[in-house]
Amino acid sequence: MSRSNDIAESVQRTLDQYFRDLDGERPAAIYEMVIRNVERPMFEFVLRQAGGNQTAAASMLGINRNTLRRKLTEYDLL
Repeated sequence: MSRSNDIAESVQRTLDQYFRDLDGERPAAIYEMVIRNVERPMFEFVLRQAGGNQTAAASMLGINRNTLRRKLTEYDLL
């Protein structure tokens, strides 16, 4: 099994639990909740793996360094 499948399964398990915890309440802003809860720790982890080097981290993530800086600012990681 590939790591991407592990991540997808983890997200599905978490969402399943989230919906069960709602106990019939209508969910709202699921997309934003998932993205914010995945992106921030991913950026923190990759930046640590890159030794704080934003160019290397952006390369690892497959995104532009300016995009990385914008996201790091958004998540108060700078």
